[in-house]
Amino acid sequence: MGIPNFLSRRNWLMFVFIMLVCSLNAQRSVPLDSIILSDPCILPDAKTGMYYMTGTGGKLWKSKDLRRWEGPYDVAQTDPTSWMGPKPMIWAAELHAYKDKYYYFATFTNREVMIDTVRGNAIERRASHILVADQASGPYRPMADSIYLPADKPTLDGTFWIDTDGKPYMVYCYEWLQNWDGTIEKIQLKPDLSGSVGEGILMFRASSAPWSREKDEQGKEVPNKVTDGPYLFRTGTGRLGMIWTSWIYNVYTQGVAYSESGTLDGPWVHEPEPITPPNFGHGMLFQAFDGRWLMSVHSHKDVNGRYIRVPHLFEVDFSGDRLVVGKRVTE
Repeated sequence: MGIPNFLSRRNWLMFVFIMLVCSLNAQRSVPLDSIILSDPCILPDAKTGMYYMTGTGGKLWKSKDLRRWEGPYDVAQTDPTSWMGPKPMIWAAELHAYKDKYYYFATFTNREVMIDTVRGNAIERRASHILVADQASGPYRPMADSIYLPADKPTLDGTFWIDTDGKPYMVYCYEWLQNWDGTIEKIQLKPDLSGSVGEGILMFRASSAPWSREKDEQGKEVPNKVTDGPYLFRTGTGRLGMIWTSWIYNVYTQGVAYSESGTLDGPWVHEPEPITPPNFGHGMLFQAFDGRWLMSVHSHKDVNGRYIRVPHLFEVDFSGDRLVVGKRVTE
């Protein structure tokens, strides 16, 4: 193609460069439902006026309007000499702003280290851990303590909560692969979240949910073993709730439980029915800049034999005594 008469060669090269940059940016700016991402968590950051989304994979996406997203960017910088190894798998990351810092709660797996074998299943070294950054966009790096949770327990899906005692906690899952009845537990964190204090305390077991189920080896219907994706909230009446995910046979499903004491100590009472449509789960809650409360979740689908997970948003209302899931946001 020739150079247009109205452009000098220098300006033409600059024009081509700008068009190339714009093209690359356009390729990176995509709608939410075109992103492949498991366990999506969205942080609205008032300082920058941006939404930051992360999840499984150690990547970060950013958006100004929740519709078009740029990314992904690498933001998790782990220590290759730590228990995680040089290339850990990263699952279910969450972003939390706390005391002028930003924290990256995530599950890290070192596939080269086996900690147990249960019922023929080799269990890899996996644990919830926390990284820190000065800004929401990262980079997120390790803090003081190298281990938050016991090395001989596979744990995952850590989330953050400040309880009524004013202390910070990590709420996480103890994986069913080892205990065969997954649990959700809590552990106190240091004031700057750089480590944990004491030991984990049981909150509830997967088998306590009335809505989750599977069939055992004899074909008998029993509660499902999986606990996944806890996320805490407080209703307009002050009631403490938790969304979390399990399965109904082969369908990913999300329910809700409420604490009768209003604290992490519970006891936790489960709503009898799921709160989201079938095939949506691992939810997180955030308030959009326009004031709406939204829930980010992922769904599963098979695309030409490839099993993928796609993020979605639902409107939610917990201004009263309970969380009500509204319509799915489609634009």
